[in-house]
Amino acid sequence: MQESAFRPSAKPVTVDNVTANNKLAELARAQHPRILATYGGEYSDPKLERMVAKVIGSLTTVSANPTQNYRITILNSPNVNAFALPGGYLYITRGLLALANDSSELAAVVAHEMGHVTANHGLQRQRLEAEEGLATKVVSDVLGDSPTAKAALIRGKLRLAQFSRNQELEADVIGIRSVGEAGYDPYAASRFLQSMSAYTDFRSVSGATDASLDFLATHPNTPQRIELALRHARQFGQPGTGTRDRDSYLAGIDGLLYGDTPDEGYVRGNNFLHPKLGISFSVPDGFMIDNSAAAVTATGPGDMAVRFDGVSLDPNRSLSDYIRSGWVAGLETDSVRETTINGSPAATARARAEGWQFDVTVIRAGSQVYRLLTAAPAASTSLDSVARAVGGSFRVLTQAEKDALKPLRIRVVTVRPGQTMGMLAAQMVGVDRKLDLFRVLNALAPGATLSAGDKVKIVTDR
Repeated sequence: MQESAFRPSAKPVTVDNVTANNKLAELARAQHPRILATYGGEYSDPKLERMVAKVIGSLTTVSANPTQNYRITILNSPNVNAFALPGGYLYITRGLLALANDSSELAAVVAHEMGHVTANHGLQRQRLEAEEGLATKVVSDVLGDSPTAKAALIRGKLRLAQFSRNQELEADVIGIRSVGEAGYDPYAASRFLQSMSAYTDFRSVSGATDASLDFLATHPNTPQRIELALRHARQFGQPGTGTRDRDSYLAGIDGLLYGDTPDEGYVRGNNFLHPKLGISFSVPDGFMIDNSAAAVTATGPGDMAVRFDGVSLDPNRSLSDYIRSGWVAGLETDSVRETTINGSPAATARARAEGWQFDVTVIRAGSQVYRLLTAAPAASTSLDSVARAVGGSFRVLTQAEKDALKPLRIRVVTVRPGQTMGMLAAQMVGVDRKLDLFRVLNALAPGATLSAGDKVKIVTDR
């Protein structure tokens, strides 16, 4: 053969080339940057990407629509979600990859989303809503550039993949059929739905409030749906049919980032620490910190709440003048006091509005001004003690402390003889309710046991 036969093609086959004249794909492609912005950008890990690509490649060989091309993106978000946009754009969060336990479960999730694309559910929904384009209804009304739209997104109005119940069930059937035909365990769909249910229960007990970006916000999960998934799986045989490919999957997610990124700061028990900003503060026992995209908030006993954020301020402007500048509703102007907190200039004030009382604390650290707003019902007698504890805990981190802060990761470990769930869960750091989370991450039902040689996931900063 001539050497010229081995030259790269001048027109390689790529997703962008194949979908160049696909209107749906063009509309979805236009929304791709907004999706990335909402979910923390793209998560890059070649080892993980190869594992995910292998699973998706197996599914495309049995797809009901073999001409459909897919573009898969792993999103850098701790939320557990997967969704599809018309045109073959598939998205999976690293939070979902951390929760799944084998390749067949990942295949079940992806096949379900591919089922929506195959069945043209996005197009059907678009017609039913009688809107001009995908951008106006599927994404833009939720991911708009206005602050109001972004706030609505964070607070629970994401509808990227909100299909009707019948469409969800149809995608279930297509997905389970694809998983089974690809040789994977067809019972994986029901297993992962059960894991999602356990994950949701764990979050609700933990007090986490920002579930709007999670899978179950847009994918209704009911016992009936699990039973339907089991019924479709039985058409392929009894449990044990097909491969789970667990070892390959666990090798792929070993080292996966878990929870918050350094850019968002870390929650460690009652402490919030931000290595890049170089600051930290604490909340009292009984409070639960939620590090969301909008702000850091904490809720506690007696309907009390704390909100933390930062603003840029002219270094020549006094903090007391800033508090009086109009951004605090119901400010009691005679309560404004300038002070110092752990060596940093600060100012405090009180405010009242609509049955609530507030403590406002602003602290200057470096070029930033940080705001701590503590709220309590008007009749509460705990505002002062909580606000002083939270405000008084604010401090600037030393360089050694910043260097010591590491992100949490999923680590796969092998159970040694004599090790119990409690012993393995005790190895986890940076998380609350360690044993409960260990069970959820490893899909271990009450009464389940471990054997020496088993591989399990833990969360650690090592």
